[in-house]
Amino acid sequence: MKKLLHFFLIALLCPLASQAVYKQGYYDKMEGLKKEALKAAAKECVQRHTMLVYTDLPNYWQYSDVYPDLYDGCKRWWDMYSDNIYLIRSGQTARSSFSANNMQREHSVPKSWWKKNGDVEYTPAYSDMWNLYPSDGPANQAKLNYPLGVCKSTTFNNGVSKVGPAQTGYGGGSGNVFEPADEYKGDFARGFFYMALVYDDLPWVVNYMYRQNSWPTLQPWAYQMLLDWARNDRVSQKEIDRNDEVEKYQGNRNPFVDFPELAEYIWGTRQTETFYISEQGGSVTPPPSGDPEITRPVNGSAIDMGEAAVGHTVVMPLEIAGSNLSSALTVRIQGADRNMFYIPTNSISAADINSSDVYLLQVEYRPTSVGVHTATLRLYDGGLPLDRDVAVTLQGQAFEVPQLSTLVATEATEITSTSYQANWEPSPDVIDYYVINRVRYTEDGPQASTLTSDFNYVLVEDRDPDVAESYTVQASRLGVLSEPSNSIQVAAGNDAVIGIGADQPFNIGLIPGGFVVMLDSEHTGMKVYDVSGRVVLERERVCGGETIMLTKGVYLVCTDQHPRPLKIAVE
Repeated sequence: MKKLLHFFLIALLCPLASQAVYKQGYYDKMEGLKKEALKAAAKECVQRHTMLVYTDLPNYWQYSDVYPDLYDGCKRWWDMYSDNIYLIRSGQTARSSFSANNMQREHSVPKSWWKKNGDVEYTPAYSDMWNLYPSDGPANQAKLNYPLGVCKSTTFNNGVSKVGPAQTGYGGGSGNVFEPADEYKGDFARGFFYMALVYDDLPWVVNYMYRQNSWPTLQPWAYQMLLDWARNDRVSQKEIDRNDEVEKYQGNRNPFVDFPELAEYIWGTRQTETFYISEQGGSVTPPPSGDPEITRPVNGSAIDMGEAAVGHTVVMPLEIAGSNLSSALTVRIQGADRNMFYIPTNSISAADINSSDVYLLQVEYRPTSVGVHTATLRLYDGGLPLDRDVAVTLQGQAFEVPQLSTLVATEATEITSTSYQANWEPSPDVIDYYVINRVRYTEDGPQASTLTSDFNYVLVEDRDPDVAESYTVQASRLGVLSEPSNSIQVAAGNDAVIGIGADQPFNIGLIPGGFVVMLDSEHTGMKVYDVSGRVVLERERVCGGETIMLTKGVYLVCTDQHPRPLKIAVE
């Protein structure tokens, strides 16, 4: 109570918190970035600093970690671990006062978490002022190397610091956690964010809250809790003043103090937004106004991915919607058959879920063996209570790759000036549908497109009587296509239909990244030359409808039956 009264008296006597001031250009590398790239750039801005001597820290803390007013005519240490009164009395140096008060140098992120070959002092993290604070001895001893968290009950409670068993969802597997006072939770959160930024390459031998990677570095439960603490305990004048003082001696700043929303851009609700320095200092992310929830999909629902051939992929979108998420939503595929399914991301920002639009997650079924496959897609974190996690069953059936017969295309019928019916003999195989490859020979060159049909014919309704065209047909089953059929030409005019070989024995239809061979009979000895005359591709035999993929460039193509080369430009 004494601590709180003292705190409020300071608030009444002092002006409103002033804005932090940093050197022009100090944070320029962060401009215009988001998420992982923003985190990496912020690290570049602040990681270079002077490594202070651990035992000398009180000499710097006497400027950065003391109350702004005097107590009984003396400076008073600002201890965030207790409400005890620790003074720097007349005639005492900072170090002698520290010793006389039995205070300790406390690592908020325990140094034992990064021990390397038994050594903890090899890294600047050991004496980094953004991770060390003056501390009451008993509180420090009770805290030990526990992670931050929320206590279910307490084994130590001095009115400021609590230690005890963790509430469900906190602690990252540790039985006990350290919970600071509400008025300091934001301070500790911003210190932990700094450590995840600057020291993401430390060999984290204890993984309660950190893991060694450039992003996110913090465990999901940890950044979710720290974001919540930072929202509820905004940057105070104490932190702004400390930021300036630490820079004087250590040479770097804490960007999470200078930019209170930076953590939201990296881990929180603003991950999809681009960070611009000029836009900072305005609106801030408030604590959630309601309970976080996922409204779509429904827990216990299922997605039937259907049938697929081994080695092929089926894609189906999953609609995700929700509200009041406080951090990124984690998405994972679990279960014995999890390797048969794929999702493009394991993290969706809270902003994407909280928006009025439905988020579409593309779920892929990629079977590598025959059989029925099932897995579970789990959605969790984001501030969701454990009993609000969502589980969706994924299921699909895989078959051997089908062997499909080559179809026989037949003449077009019912020709008018604007339409015709393309025909082919029915497939003798079990198929899903037919694919019609259509090529129009315009003044700008061949134009390729496709149609589909459930029957052995299709009505083409946008014919131009002044443009000749042709078609081939393929059967489709489980995403596998048969070889293209023979090619049928629909000549310019209102009624002429001939085999493509009658007046165009060899033609090419350009497609992105290559071309389609258009023939009514097999050719031999096809060669593709680049502009230097070098042969870049050879085929002993080539049939109509075959697709050839090439890198971007200009080529010459010929066959034994058509020795005069055709010049093409592949985009």
